[in-house]
Amino acid sequence: MRTIAAILFALAAGSAFSQPYPNRPVRVVVPWPPGQATDIAARVVAERLQQSLGQPFVIDNRPGAGGSIGTDVVVKSPADGYTLLAASSGPISIMPNLQKTPYEPLKDLAPVSLIALAPFALVVNPNFPANSAREFVALVRANPDKYTFSSSGTGATAHLVSELFNSMAGLKARHVPYKGSAPALTDLMSGQIDYALETVASLSGHIKAGRLKALGVTSARRTAALPDLPPLAEAANIPGYDIGAWIGYAAPAGTPREVMTKLATEIHKAMQAPELREKYLTLGMDTASNTPEEMTAFLKREQERYGSIIRNANIKVEQ
Repeated sequence: MRTIAAILFALAAGSAFSQPYPNRPVRVVVPWPPGQATDIAARVVAERLQQSLGQPFVIDNRPGAGGSIGTDVVVKSPADGYTLLAASSGPISIMPNLQKTPYEPLKDLAPVSLIALAPFALVVNPNFPANSAREFVALVRANPDKYTFSSSGTGATAHLVSELFNSMAGLKARHVPYKGSAPALTDLMSGQIDYALETVASLSGHIKAGRLKALGVTSARRTAALPDLPPLAEAANIPGYDIGAWIGYAAPAGTPREVMTKLATEIHKAMQAPELREKYLTLGMDTASNTPEEMTAFLKREQERYGSIIRNANIKVEQ
């Protein structure tokens, strides 16, 4: 009887594994709290995947340590396609260049697809004596160390986006780090700080209300959230300046290629939905999708680029 039971169990297990992916619920680990941008973007996509693939895609928030805790949970999970990571630029492209992490992104993760790009914008106080990006660059360049720029913290994405902008534009200004973007923007609006590059999502309300003056976006193309703003590469005459935050889906290294391809294909289809695009618009994000191979190449370029910014600006964080 025991032998027969074992045979029946093996046949049942084999049958389950032979069923098309997915044949049971998929866990999507978000290494941030509910309501954060990565969380919202990942949830929107998970809902579409659930509809198209016929299985629940369950969000599992695992915040902490700048996203590294949740990322490590996925790295240590079985590579079977049933645990996915809502990956983002902070814990994947930036943090490993600044401090030791319990994972190596390019080695321990299998990229699936991008799902969102989050551009930043250059903003100044409404009274700042420059009304265009070219005027701004000329003024700051002519006055080394006179002007200040803020960020949400040393080594934060906003800090690195700003350092690259300053370097490529030939600007020398003083960095003032804050604990979060909200207090930084408060001081910018009051005139205590001269300029900042922050996410379009955090700025659009202030720009539309006239509390901040926007001079351009950091992406190579205009963003749907602020379509009137030109790219800084063009507006400030900085060819090649194209940077921002990103969000995507990844899986543990070793996840079967057919699973990765299926997920990437469904994500690409999801990005065509008008309601998803509208939702992203309210988040100040642009939709994105690519193949696992394209995302792998993208992550390699991003890690190398942020590493270069950190080294060139000699950025250090307390461990």
